Amino acid sequence: MLISVVGGDTATAEVLAQAEELGRELARRGCAVVCGGRGGVMEAVCRGARAEGGHTIGILPGSDRSDMNPHVEFPIVTGMGYARNVAVVLSGEAVIAVDGAYGTLSEIAHALAHGKPVIGLHTWSFSNENTDDRAIIRASDPQDAVEKAVAAARSRQR
Repeated sequence: MLISVVGGDTATAEVLAQAEELGRELARRGCAVVCGGRGGVMEAVCRGARAEGGHTIGILPGSDRSDMNPHVEFPIVTGMGYARNVAVVLSGEAVIAVDGAYGTLSEIAHALAHGKPVIGLHTWSFSNENTDDRAIIRASDPQDAVEKAVAAARSRQR
């Protein structure tokens, strides 16, 4: 099962530790990580997954694979900049959003627009007249996030 993990290039030490544990937990459950392949949350989740023998796919914004973090096992070079965010979220069967800035917000929006379940771990919340904040499934910790992502992905496969 492929699970997309989205989050920012920069994050606090606490968020990075949670992202690394998220990667470990995904690998323990046999899930491969799809992410943007760069630093911050993306690097931490890849580091955790690889530490447990899991697989990592980095969908890179630029045209040079040297831009990837050292824990990406399978780099995909796009030359598409932020447009690659769509490929990141559509490649997973569910999306886990960790912290993040506007790039993460765009990934959440693309995922929800395409009907992908989004699990949030200390990430954006939003609402407007047409959208209820419950669109993002909230998780309390990395284990809870993985459990909810796997369950959501499985329910979509039926």
